[in-house]
Amino acid sequence: MHRVELPIAPDHPAFAGHFPGQPLLPGVALLAAVLEAILDAPALAALVSDAPRIGAAKFLAPVRPGARLTIELEAGPRGVRFEVREGERVAASGQFEAKA
Repeated sequence: MHRVELPIAPDHPAFAGHFPGQPLLPGVALLAAVLEAILDAPALAALVSDAPRIGAAKFLAPVRPGARLTIELEAGPRGVRFEVREGERVAASGQFEAKA
C-alpha cells in the first residue's frame, strides 16, 4: 500500500465558482491528484499506460477547503485501486486500469 498526504488549500483555484457559498472540490481535480500520486510512484506508474483510463470512480463525500486528505493506492491485477480519505471518512474510491 502506498500513501500520499494531500492538504487542500482553502484558496485552491478549483473552488472558484464551484459552488458559491458552499465550495466543493470538483471530482476531476480529485482524480487529477490521485493520478499524480500514481505517476509519482514508479511501480504504480508502470501499471498504467501513458494514457491512463479510469475503470471506476465513486465520489462518496464532499471535499471542502482546508481538507487534509490521504490518498491510499494499491496495485492489483486490474490496475491501481485508490481510496481518498479525510480522517476516517472515505471521500472517493475507484481504480485506474492496468495497461493493455
